[in-house]
Amino acid sequence: MNQIVARYLDGRLLKGHTVDFLPTNDRFHLFPAGSYPGSRPLEIQVQELKGVFFVKNLQGNPAHVKRNIFEPTNLTPGKKVRVVFKDGEVLMGHAQGYHPERKGFFILPADQRSNNERCYVVSSAAREISVIGA
Repeated sequence: MNQIVARYLDGRLLKGHTVDFLPTNDRFHLFPAGSYPGSRPLEIQVQELKGVFFVKNLQGNPAHVKRNIFEPTNLTPGKKVRVVFKDGEVLMGHAQGYHPERKGFFILPADQRSNNERCYVVSSAAREISVIGA
């Protein structure tokens, strides 16, 4: 199971677990945090999201200050990208499989202390996607 935070275009978010997220599918299922064993999952439509954030834990760290910088010691493979979402949030990281015509792509955050392990960015939710240093 993957711990995720599904962040919607309208600002809502859902935290929980998924076992069937695939970047090629239009939907996946989320078992909300705190749901009872045997509960039915929610069906999530990817086009309603800005991203799916695969997290280390569902509580996060409220004291963490987000850092959108590439540390020289960060040798993560992939293209360095800067994503500006339509709501103004900026996410920087290493993209694997980014191509402008795809519906989305995975990014490994530049901030290695982030609670996010990786993020699936829904391309239509971004105002701007730039490859840095290419």
